[in-house]
Amino acid sequence: MIIPEPPYYAVIFSNQLADGGEGYSETADRMVELAETMPGFLGFETARGDDGFGISVSYWESEASIANWKRQAEHQEAQRRGRAEWYESFTLRVAKVERAYEMKR
Repeated sequence: MIIPEPPYYAVIFSNQLADGGEGYSETADRMVELAETMPGFLGFETARGDDGFGISVSYWESEASIANWKRQAEHQEAQRRGRAEWYESFTLRVAKVERAYEMKR
């Protein structure tokens, strides 16, 4: 991912998967695909441990673009399924990125 020049916003979604999870991976992939089409989307990073704990960070130009993403119908259905089927727990944070640094070899 290329880090944009700040300021921008990060939506940090940490979660613990529940047992089962039928359809989760496909829906997660679809949400990234869909987010990439949304105005203001800048990028996405994710990681998941063997214990089912995961963290995903999406980057956005503005709070308005985050609000539009939250209201997107297919995303709302994924949120509903997440609460009902896929997550044991989750925390969502929105942060304004003021500075960003990068190192590459």
